[in-house]
Amino acid sequence: MKGDRVEVVIDAGGTPLTYEVTATRAGRRVETTIGRGVVEIAEVTRGGTVVRTARFMSSRVLALVEHPVARREAGDAEARPAAGAPAATPAAVGASGRAG
Repeated sequence: MKGDRVEVVIDAGGTPLTYEVTATRAGRRVETTIGRGVVEIAEVTRGGTVVRTARFMSSRVLALVEHPVARREAGDAEARPAAGAPAATPAAVGASGRAG
């Protein structure tokens, strides 16, 4: 859903770098896949087409944080944060988009 984002902190030889992948348009979502030594984060359309991908060696990943956007339910007047969503999120640091 638009606004969903995944933040990845990697070890870049002594200096941690932060990358962020965000669902930029309505109907898009962010999917995370971990396997075979690679962490892959992809922005995907409703139809399943991958728009952007970021790949990292799993041995270099220090932290992977998913930030879901607040969802609206049919009967609610106001949006509520998703279960486990933080009250406030830190500002993005570093580059965004394709890495690695």
